[in-house]
Amino acid sequence: MIDIDKGFTLTREFDATPDQIWRAWTEPAQAAEWWHPSGLHTPLESVSMDVRPGGHYAYTMVDDTSGEEHPTGGVYREVSAPERLVFTWGEPDADPDDALLVTVTIADLGELSRLTFDLRGYDGMSGDEFIQDGWESALDSLAQHLGQTAVAG
Repeated sequence: MIDIDKGFTLTREFDATPDQIWRAWTEPAQAAEWWHPSGLHTPLESVSMDVRPGGHYAYTMVDDTSGEEHPTGGVYREVSAPERLVFTWGEPDADPDDALLVTVTIADLGELSRLTFDLRGYDGMSGDEFIQDGWESALDSLAQHLGQTAVAG
């Protein structure tokens, strides 16, 4: 079991609807465009998503310089479109009870939407050059995918 007392939370505000942000998280063609930190890419053919509670997802991030592959995946725990997505995150075939847990919430603020990304099971910190920095970079890629610059909220 993961230690849910460990973790970090990132927030971003986007000039996009909750539905646009939701689709970026749940449609393979969109996820392939941004679901990786800078310096990596995610080939569309590596992305599979069964977006329902108990459904599995998988994707492979590829290092742009070395070609090293980073298979990633997990299981959806909660799916409530377009405001809440909870999934495990780690090795594609890992025991879901031992994988990190991600909760994504999307709030409609009127002209903007706020995305809150919460990861449990790992104490990240900005500048760790690992999980937290990777997700910060991926959320910046999401902003670019949505055609804008995200504002940390």
